[in-house]
This record gives sequence, C-alpha cells and structure tokens, in this order.
Amino acid sequence: MTTFLRDTATVLTRELTPSLREPLGLLFQMGQPLLFLFLFGSLLDGAVGSSWQWFVPGILVMMCLSGPMAAGYSLLVELIGGSMERILVTPLNRTAMLVGRTLKEMAVLLCQAVLIVLLALPLGFRLYPAGVLAGLALLTVFGVGLGAFSFVLAIRSAPDGTLFYLVTQALLFPLLLLSGVLLPMDSGPGWLRVVGYLNPISYIVDAQRSLFAGDLTDLSVLYGTVATAVIAGLGLFFGNRAMKQGVVR
Repeated sequence: MTTFLRDTATVLTRELTPSLREPLGLLFQMGQPLLFLFLFGSLLDGAVGSSWQWFVPGILVMMCLSGPMAAGYSLLVELIGGSMERILVTPLNRTAMLVGRTLKEMAVLLCQAVLIVLLALPLGFRLYPAGVLAGLALLTVFGVGLGAFSFVLAIRSAPDGTLFYLVTQALLFPLLLLSGVLLPMDSGPGWLRVVGYLNPISYIVDAQRSLFAGDLTDLSVLYGTVATAVIAGLGLFFGNRAMKQGVVR
C-alpha cells in the first residue's frame, strides 16, 4: 500500500506540474462553461423556477463530462509519441498510473467547480454548504469513472487515435442533451423523455440539483449515487485492466 500511494503521488505530481506552470490554460478551458453560465443561465431566469439552483449543477456536470472524457488525450499523445514506453519500463505500479492521472483531472475539475460556484453567488445562486460539498464529492467519483473510461478508449485507439476522437465527439453532445443539463427534459416529446430515462447521466444531474438545493434526502440523490458508483466502478475496473494489459501490446 505504501508503494502504491507513493507511485500514485509521483504520477499525480508529474501530471499536475504542467498545469501549475500554465494556470492560464485552466482558465481558458473554462471559457465555454462561463459563457453558458452568464448568458444561457440568464436566459433561463424565471423559466425553470430558481434558475441558478437548477442551472449551476448542470454546468458542473457538463464540465465533468467534457473534462474527464477528454482526459485520455494526454495518454494518447504519450502512446503515439513513445514516451509511455519509457514509463512502462519503470517499476511504477500500473494501477497507480491510472489513479494518479485520474486524480489530476479531478483536482483541476474541483478547482474550476469552486470558481463556478463563487461566480454564481452574485447572480442569485444560494449556497447550501452541506449540499454543495456532497454534490462535489459525487461529482469527483463520477469524474474518476469517466476519466478511467477515457484512458481505456485512448489505449484502444493507439496508435492513430482516430477511434478516440470519433467516440468522444459522438458521445459528448448526445449525453449532454439527453441528460437535461441545459434544458428540462419534461418539455420534450415522449420518445425523447424515454431516451433520457435510459441515460444514466440524467440521474446524476437530478441528484446534483437536489443536493445543490439543500435537499439531501430526495430520492433522486439515491438514484444518482447508484449511477455514479456503477460508472466509477466499471471505469476503474476496465481502466485498470487496460492499463495492465492493453498498453503493453
């Protein structure tokens, strides 16, 4: 366990260092979420009740989808460039490689999420500390699972990376639109609502909105927690297996 923790910290430090050296890059990544927050959120004011309590959690889930889902890009670059081969000859634990990379994505996401919440306060967002902390914890677990799946996809896409770009681009917007992140699904046609019910992300979005509204006992929180746990568990399982086997072919 000591070796695993040490290797995880080593990988985490390696992945975080470039981001810390160029913090403006992290702010640049927030351009689209901030645009949605200030423009789209204002248009929803009064249309969905307390719009900011409804919209801010959706923005955070959107960031979680777009960030960790693209996390495998850095691994893909290393696979194509050959630097991953040099890392694999070191005694680093393979699972620590996965966990360290995933933790880096979540550290960045949490910093960006806190900034979004702080910027939303002057707009009318009401802060429920316990609910926000629970929501961010749930978001962290969700992002870990997505990041792990992204690494699996990167490994399977090497050496050209075509599969990675096709899948991430083809999945991102359908998952967003069919989860009710930007607009309520209740106003859509029946067939669209049915498809939305089959989307596990929609349960996580509902859970986030209940938590950020301070309702920790709502049934949607249970459903969202189960969906998050399943995604995280499957992601770590397949990611760990791919990191141990697929990357060495």
